[in-house]
Amino acid sequence: MNIDLNCDMGENIGNDELIMPFIASANIACGYHAGNAKTMRDTVRLAKKFGVKIGAHPSWLDVEGFGRREMNLPLEEVEALILDQVSALAAIAEAEGVALTHVKPHGALYNQAARESPLAQTVARAVKMFKGDLILVGLAGSRLIEAGVEAGLRVANEGFPDRNYNPDGTLISRKEPHAIVDSPEAVANHALELIRDGVLFEGRRVRVDTLCLHGDHPRAVENAELIRRIL
Repeated sequence: MNIDLNCDMGENIGNDELIMPFIASANIACGYHAGNAKTMRDTVRLAKKFGVKIGAHPSWLDVEGFGRREMNLPLEEVEALILDQVSALAAIAEAEGVALTHVKPHGALYNQAARESPLAQTVARAVKMFKGDLILVGLAGSRLIEAGVEAGLRVANEGFPDRNYNPDGTLISRKEPHAIVDSPEAVANHALELIRDGVLFEGRRVRVDTLCLHGDHPRAVENAELIRRIL
């Protein structure tokens, strides 16, 4: 079994250089929830140094809320904001001699697209419009994965070792006290469970292709190092 380990990067957390050696894919913030042209370029260069695959991490325009506040925009505006962010990172990557491999929405956009088919279809359509061979990363079994398959994209079902799940396979809201898995040992054990058992999403068992670690987790570096060692 081949499992990808990814992390959200370029978000001005300050630990990218410590995490990057342990991951296989980096989801780089494109300026709408964090980052700017300089951080995008610096993160692309760091990923290139360690041979890490590069993906765009588009978000709602929500720097103040770190992209974690839900929004409802006309779908044509959603398509435009996805294309704007992916294009910006792709141009920087091309200038650095590397190419994008995937797109993974961030925060509230990700979670809304996981459950709302029209939004998911719009995200998938924008990714396909930009470049049809990109991989669309989404919550395992979710509407976003379904939309990517329908659009003819390659998809990656994603699991979250450092987050706890609701019974239906969605992520517990960060507003809840038990949303985050705290200790690196517990995160690593959860990673093994996700690899072995997959995610039970709406009653269907879904195999996980990629595991995501959050760079803003208090023990993000330890999580990355321990999971990489176990994998």
